[in-house]
This record gives sequence, structure tokens and C-alpha cells, in this order.
Amino acid sequence: MGTDRLKFIFGQFEHSGEFENFTELASGHINDTYLIRTKEKPYYVLQRINHGVFQDVPGLIENKVAISQHIKEKLQHLSPKKQKRRILKFFRTNTEASYYRGDEGNYWNLMQFIDKSVTHESVSNEKIAYEGGRLLGQFLTLTDDFDASQLVEVIPKFHDMPFRYFEFDEALRLASEERREKAKASIELVQNAKEEMHILQNMKESGAIKMRVTHNDTKISNVLFNKKDKGLCLIDLDTVMPGIVHYDFGDAIRTICNTAAEDETNLDLVEFNLDYYNAYLKGFLKKMENSLTPLEIKYLPLGAKTMIFIIGLRFLTDYLNNDIYFKTKYPEHNLDRAKNQFKLWQSLAEKLNV
Repeated sequence: MGTDRLKFIFGQFEHSGEFENFTELASGHINDTYLIRTKEKPYYVLQRINHGVFQDVPGLIENKVAISQHIKEKLQHLSPKKQKRRILKFFRTNTEASYYRGDEGNYWNLMQFIDKSVTHESVSNEKIAYEGGRLLGQFLTLTDDFDASQLVEVIPKFHDMPFRYFEFDEALRLASEERREKAKASIELVQNAKEEMHILQNMKESGAIKMRVTHNDTKISNVLFNKKDKGLCLIDLDTVMPGIVHYDFGDAIRTICNTAAEDETNLDLVEFNLDYYNAYLKGFLKKMENSLTPLEIKYLPLGAKTMIFIIGLRFLTDYLNNDIYFKTKYPEHNLDRAKNQFKLWQSLAEKLNV
């Protein structure tokens, strides 16, 4: 994207900044994100939302604007300085819209950059795990009274277990004999786990577990820290939508508690990090304990187990489908990813006794 074009798009929003230069931020895998430097601070983050991935981009942007505004209202007691560091601020366009749509059909939104902040791609100690849990708990607590039914479901059936099993069954039916044979052990694991992996789905559908605002992308790189590793806020609200607490808790645990890379083929290196789990849980419950029912707390470990399983199931399904969704570097890449997640799933079951 050229400087003149970005400067033009930046100029479509109501702000007080004078464009000086930009840097592309490469933290995301779906959208294009740019740090806009202006002659005076604050700086800005300009983002192009991928309308090939997200079918309702206006709804997506309205979701995150509404949630950030709700959090702002809940944190009015903080000083203006603290509010700037703990609340995502979005800007409207010159025509009072929450996004700008260019002639090429791209959707853009603008927010204020939070200065002197850092992100971590992985967890390296229990303090970072604790702060990650605390920030997720804070986000869910602050949005606890927001009517989740007002939110657009930006990725339909994202964590829907019956849907994921349907996809798996179809892939298995159409898969080559060679791939079915190579994935035999993983296929058997998935088939044997079906009843257990529907427990949370059934509780959700029965109303036993509350539907609430959920973030749906709770990896540690979406937690913003200050320079002393104190958590500030959650970022990247693109996937905010209705869900249950176990989705957000479980996905965070999945991404921080694997002792190896997601595609590590030496499964002896893949283990569930119980210390990071306990630190994250402690931080999470510090903010969330009074907002959760005893039933929700009881099933948090199963939430982690379920979210590990569902990504393993998706990797396996894609392998059986000849790798049409996830990018792969070699023919067995998705199968190796699936085996990795299922080993982590088994390690969690042993260490948490679930």
C-alpha cells in the first residue's frame, strides 16, 4: 500500500493528527494493519478488514466499537491518562460512519495507538500467564452486562462441535485410502471422544451455561502489556461475538500451555504446562470469580480440553481434505499438527484429571 493512498484513507477519519509516515504491523494473519505516525502524539492504528474472510465487515466493526464504548462507560472512574491505556478508542469518519469503504471495496477502521506498550508472542514466565488471565477475566467481567444477542456472529459456527464433526465425517468419507491409513490413530481418537467433546455444546444449547460476550482470539499476543509486563487490555476485537466463557478460557490455555511448537513432530516434547495453567487460572479468577456460576468454574478445565481438541479436529479434517484451508509446508503438515494437539489434549487430561 502506497504512502499517498494510506494518507488519503487516514484523512477520511475525524482526528487531530497530521500524517508523517507509516509502518506496516505484521502481527495479524488476516487483516492489513498500519501504524500511522503523526507530527505529534498520539499515533494511530489504521486497519483494513479482510472482507474475503469476514462476510459482514460493517457488523464486525460495529461489534468492536460497541464493546469498546461499553468498556469506556464502565471505566469512567479511571483518570483520563489510565483510560487512554486501557480502553481501545475508535474514530468515526468525516461522515460519522464507524468505517471507511474505499472505491476498491475495502473496509477501513481507525483507532488510537496505545503508547509505550508491548505484546508477547509466547509466554515465558508465570507472571505473563497470570496477567493474561487477569486481563481476560477483566474483559469478560466488564462486558458481563452487555446483551450479547446484539452482536453480529462474525464467524458462524466457529466453535460449534456438531458442525466440526459434520465436516470431519464428510472429509473422512471422501478422503483417499492413503490419508485415511496414515491418520488412522487420530481418526480413532476423534471418534472415541465424540460424546465427551459435546458436553459443553449440550450445556450451552440447554441454557445451563450463560451466553455472553466473548473475544474468541485469546492468544497471548492479543494482550497488551506495559514495559514492566503489567497487563493493560485485550486488543484485536475483530472476532468479538456471542459465546460461552469456556471458549475464551480454553483457547488461551491451548495457546500458552503447550511446551512445544504447534507443529512439533517429536511428540515427547509436547506436554501440558501445568504451572502456566495455574498462573493463568489464578489471574482469571481474580477478576472473574464473582461473575461465574459454580457450574461454569467446574467446567473450565473441560473448556481447555475442548478447545485443544477442536483445533486438532480441524487440522485432521483439513488433512483428510487434502489441505484446502490451513497453509502447509509439506504433505503431512496438517496431520503432524493434529497429532501435536491430540498429544497436548492427552497430557492435559492426565495432569488435570479430566
